[in-house]
Amino acid sequence: MTAPAAKPLSRSERVTMANDIRLACMRISRRVRFESDRELPPHQFSVLARLEDAPHTNSELADIERVSAPSMKRTTGCLVDKGYIARADDPLDGRQVILSLTPEGRKAVRRIRRHRDEWMLDRFAHLTEDELALLQQASAVLARVATK
Repeated sequence: MTAPAAKPLSRSERVTMANDIRLACMRISRRVRFESDRELPPHQFSVLARLEDAPHTNSELADIERVSAPSMKRTTGCLVDKGYIARADDPLDGRQVILSLTPEGRKAVRRIRRHRDEWMLDRFAHLTEDELALLQQASAVLARVATK
């Protein structure tokens, strides 16, 4: 036996739902970034995460993160000083510097992600099994929405 089809939402109901989901996602994102870990500011962690898959130049990172080149240079300078990223001359363009994660930078990314996951798990502790199942379904749907 299949479940009955859901009643279609009106445009007004969809607008309300879109607003509610957007606000909830923004609040969760902000809280997990700022409350789950004090090791690095969110913008520095974001740069480390970008370097996890591949090295980049400051210009590439600035474009990806949608910040100015001088701002990115300050951010990466701090991360170099902390030992989380390394600089190397670009073999194809001597004017460019290639930035990559150091082993300590990789450890920091794993550590911060683990703290963020633990922060979220703490919030799930008081949910019912039905609520957890609903969140599991919603996470798949939200992931699909995020790729559009």
